[in-house]
Amino acid sequence: MSIDINAINAKIEKESEFIEKITRQVSKVIVGQKYMIERLLIGLLSDGHVLLEGVPGLAKTMAVKTLSDTIKTKFQRIQFTPDLLPADVMGTVVYEQKTGTFSVKKGPVFSNLVLADEINRSPAKVQSALLEAMQERQVTIGDETFKLPEPFLVLATQNPIEQEGTYPLPEAQVDRFMLKLSIGYPNREEELEIMRRMTALEIPHAEAVVTPADILKAKKAVHQVYIDPKIENYIVDIVFATRKPKDFGLDELVELIAFGASPRASINLNMAARAHAFLRRRGFVTPEDVRSIGMDVLRHRIIVTYEAEAEEISAEEVVRKILNKIEVP
Repeated sequence: MSIDINAINAKIEKESEFIEKITRQVSKVIVGQKYMIERLLIGLLSDGHVLLEGVPGLAKTMAVKTLSDTIKTKFQRIQFTPDLLPADVMGTVVYEQKTGTFSVKKGPVFSNLVLADEINRSPAKVQSALLEAMQERQVTIGDETFKLPEPFLVLATQNPIEQEGTYPLPEAQVDRFMLKLSIGYPNREEELEIMRRMTALEIPHAEAVVTPADILKAKKAVHQVYIDPKIENYIVDIVFATRKPKDFGLDELVELIAFGASPRASINLNMAARAHAFLRRRGFVTPEDVRSIGMDVLRHRIIVTYEAEAEEISAEEVVRKILNKIEVP
């Protein structure tokens, strides 16, 4: 079957026109942070949840809220605390005294965009309830099962510097997130602009320029972005190198990796690379798309050994070595 790349390119260029509208609106509020905004859009377009990690004050929450403002959609922010219960997130069955019957009261998870702020501040039963909804895209309350709305995306934040009063997400649960972003500080010029903008008499706001129907249409278009078999094999090589580094001439990593990436990594790397190409209004995936998104897909999926920790070698360094070693098609 022959692939008409020109036809796919033309279709993707047309379908991705709204991206410029979103970025224009977001940049009215958020200074810099292009990496974070782009990765949030990749998550939105490829049905993948995103975990944002960074010190307080880096506009993580504001970026998510601003992105939701640009889409005419339902947004809910849940502040995770140690006393939060699964029912506070999912909903519960309530007894109606007037009618003498029970009714379902849906929780804040029934939204298109859900911001789980400081997700590691709640105990395991709340985390697992949310992560089940993320995976199954449905919630059971009492005897009834409810489908979550489309599109549905969980954007979670966590603070890496505080350990007291936190419940770290288990590796198996972190694997449910398509991307894990490491958010850094702005540069001097950006900080100056942030200070001026946020101390002005009127703080700017983003306007809604896209509908959920536009997002659903774009998600279908992302699936149509062409990915060559050579690039598919390149993705699988990268993932297999995390499990069997010796087979790829990475002998020095054998003692450093306890567990490699799961098959979810291959699926997510494929979809994220397509979304990355879509954002660049291109109808085909290049190796550069895979390399650009590789760190965000893999950094939370590799568990390093005690030897690696003793030598202060992080999962990020392991991923970097793999990406630099695997031959680009």
